[in-house]
Amino acid sequence: QVQLDESGGGSVQAGGSLSLSCVASTRTFNTITMAWFRQAPGKEREFVAGIGWSFGSASYSDSLKGRFTISRDNAKNTVYLQMHSLKPEDTAVYYCAARGGSLVYSNSLRYDYWGQGTQVTVSS
Repeated sequence: QVQLDESGGGSVQAGGSLSLSCVASTRTFNTITMAWFRQAPGKEREFVAGIGWSFGSASYSDSLKGRFTISRDNAKNTVYLQMHSLKPEDTAVYYCAARGGSLVYSNSLRYDYWGQGTQVTVSS
């Protein structure tokens, strides 16, 4: 069982930056793949970015590449999402997710563990 605890959400004006963190309560953090998803009101949950445990290889949603950066610190059991040049359409609840294995999937059904989510609001 893996518990995930996100933090760092909040409100920011368009063009601003935010950094999210997700701490995983597990002794095997260095063997699980981590990802961020988001869900805006009335929309489906969408993949933002993921990072494998092997060599920290990262994958991004094509539409977000260049503005968002995912990273992990295995010593702290933490995965981060740095978001820059934020737009109002980035407003959503952001979820941290985890799965066993080294592959990053954009399909949310592939992930076994989820955090409670943290709200990000970008105003114009």
